[in-house]
Amino acid sequence: MNKIQSYFLAIIAVATISSCNKDDDTMTPTTVNNTVPAVYAKIYGASSITNDGTYITIKTDGLPDHKSPYYPVNNALYEAYSGTTPLGFTFVQNPNRIATQNFTFKIPLNPVVASNHIATPLGAIGVALNGVALYNQYAGPNNQVLTREIASFDKYNGHPTATSQYHYHVEPLYLTTIKSTKSGLMGFLLDGFPVYGPHEENGTTVISSDLDIYHGHTHATLDFPNGIYHYHFTADAPYLNGNGYYGTPGTVTR
Repeated sequence: MNKIQSYFLAIIAVATISSCNKDDDTMTPTTVNNTVPAVYAKIYGASSITNDGTYITIKTDGLPDHKSPYYPVNNALYEAYSGTTPLGFTFVQNPNRIATQNFTFKIPLNPVVASNHIATPLGAIGVALNGVALYNQYAGPNNQVLTREIASFDKYNGHPTATSQYHYHVEPLYLTTIKSTKSGLMGFLLDGFPVYGPHEENGTTVISSDLDIYHGHTHATLDFPNGIYHYHFTADAPYLNGNGYYGTPGTVTR
């Protein structure tokens, strides 16, 4: 093969890769800084992801990419819902509606265990792959038991606040059953440690008693083959997080 033939074959290869990336359903954000580790490209709901060498900064509009009765009725993603919630409660829709947010999540590039574990607050404690906020196991305004709010979860286990901030407290079913799998990466908490679904990669269901007091444990995953501490969603309380962040949290603004 001569140099001219090699040159044209290289052009064809690049064109083919570009075409595949454009047409397939690969989960990639709108813009990604070239220095961002590849795992963060799974946050497909981000409008931008950048790396300053210390923190990964993720910007999202917080809007779920699935149907919900909490969208305004004139929105293409509005869908009426009735019957029972995925957790078995009779659905009772809350009066709030979904609206665009302006989240900036700033999480450590290299998370480490904290010497002083900070309790997770009410509000966003992390970000899901679709850009939706992750919340802890409590309801506002005074860290009340979540049970009374579960009846207002839509069919994908989310609902909005009075400030129109849609979020998940429990397993995000759209991600675990449609966009990914029960054992897949679901997002990151503000301390930079990843969140996985309610199954291990071998199919074993994870329950809270399998995890530590922060609702996680350490072992290798597909995304982190050398091993990393990670949280799991579970079907039983506290669902996502226990006694606080395992690492030192970054920040979230909106």
